Amino acid sequence: PMNKVRVEGMHCNHCRLAVLEALNKLPGAKGVAVDLEHGMVTWAVIESTMEVITATIEDLGFDVIREEAPSECCGEKDCGCTCC
Repeated sequence: PMNKVRVEGMHCNHCRLAVLEALNKLPGAKGVAVDLEHGMVTWAVIESTMEVITATIEDLGFDVIREEAPSECCGEKDCGCTCC
């Protein structure tokens, strides 16, 4: 399964490339992708804690939106919740 986080403040290809470059420098980074339209950053593997990943994105000037995990998974594919 892909890991994902919602990010606000990315508006152009330069933003997308900055996030891609920064996350790809983290240990073991694989499958990093940035979806500007939906404000989502996804990755298959990054051998760092979520705190490091969040700090890496926020150090670029973007806001990582921390969403609380739902008590039950909604089961909808690509809904944006933290469990899908």
